[in-house]
Amino acid sequence: MFDLLHKKIQLSSFQLIILGFAGVILLGACVLMLPISSQLRQFTPFSEALFTATSAVCVTGLIVQGTGCYWSAFGQGVILSLIQIGGLGVVTIAVSFSLLSGRRISLMQRSTMQEAIAAPKVGGIVRLTGFILRGTFLIELLGALALLPVFCRDHGARGIWMAVFHSVSAFCNAGFDILGTDQNPFPSLTEYAANPAVNIIIMLLILIGGIGFLTWEDIVVNKWRLRRYRMQSKVILLMTVLLMAIPAVFFYTDLTELPTGQRILAACFQAVTPRTAGFNTVNLLSLGGASNAVTMVLMLIGGAPGSTAGGMKITTVAVLFANAFATFRKREDAQMFGRRIEPGAIRSAATILMLYMSLFFGGAVIISLCEQLPLSLCLYETASAVGTVGLTLGITPELGLVSKIVLILLMYMGRVGSLTLIYAAVSGKHLSPAKLPQEKIAVG
Repeated sequence: MFDLLHKKIQLSSFQLIILGFAGVILLGACVLMLPISSQLRQFTPFSEALFTATSAVCVTGLIVQGTGCYWSAFGQGVILSLIQIGGLGVVTIAVSFSLLSGRRISLMQRSTMQEAIAAPKVGGIVRLTGFILRGTFLIELLGALALLPVFCRDHGARGIWMAVFHSVSAFCNAGFDILGTDQNPFPSLTEYAANPAVNIIIMLLILIGGIGFLTWEDIVVNKWRLRRYRMQSKVILLMTVLLMAIPAVFFYTDLTELPTGQRILAACFQAVTPRTAGFNTVNLLSLGGASNAVTMVLMLIGGAPGSTAGGMKITTVAVLFANAFATFRKREDAQMFGRRIEPGAIRSAATILMLYMSLFFGGAVIISLCEQLPLSLCLYETASAVGTVGLTLGITPELGLVSKIVLILLMYMGRVGSLTLIYAAVSGKHLSPAKLPQEKIAVG
């Protein structure tokens, strides 16, 4: 399919990625509109179906209808399929079908796959794809088996489906749950706030999905020989530990009304879930303004490149910090783990930061004006959308059409990547080798 499109329309890898995601979203929305997808067997408005499909494919978790009480078993199955496609990536799924059918993987498909999973080179991309698929389904299976005793105890035979759904949703960093009822349609995992097994399993699935496929490969191949890891893998693992430990201590000081054991679980879970899973075990409205601000920062940072997580990516933040430290110490080059960072990576990191901040703040301003809501509430929702997280302070289901469209666009841009959209737009344009005269400008 990708080769055919490339030959007929001359699409670049970046254009194939954004069109692939858009196509799956539209197809998912059309299926979710059908009466068979809802429990009441009624047509779902296109705007609500599109919002749900976008949130699922973009592994966000923001919803306008309770997944457990509005959608039928068929509808939940469609949503889970969209989550799996979105988590692995549309290109990965397409290449997987080619592998299963025994077809030869073309250079165009390999190049597109490389861009989709942020691989350093085209060589070995087919082997890596097989590794990703095997690893994904094994981890999701183990997660479902680990959750099975708790959900079967509480929900009987339906607990099997619930274990599978929540395992896939957690690994793909989607944040969708099917625990809602007509009386409480948006509970997330609050009823399991004091359950260590559910908390630990969901956190592990989130973290494993969020560290990236290339980091998995380093861990499997090199095991405890950390010196052999890629610099990127070292940065991802270090940043993951820091961005879990430091916020967990902060959240622990805010959750003073909980018993000590539950307080530790809730603090750790709240530190993990904004990057970028979207589950919650505590009432987010009970957290203070400072905790919400920290959560927004974590949502914008997100997980690792080439992972099931969204956000700016922790490597982007690490590169910006390394560049700042180099400036403070008057070094010409930014460095990490004994390696010099290329200038292009620093320029890309600065561009990504600017784009995410613009989308985050601009979207919040538009929603605030349209809905007459406090800007702080809207900033939380837009951070959740562009970071593909799914945490909400409760305003998403009540938003008007224009505001929902804003969130849909933010989820889509956050999932495919802002730089991917830019590269897709400028694809085919050749840069001139000529350079303009240089002149100094004062900054800071």
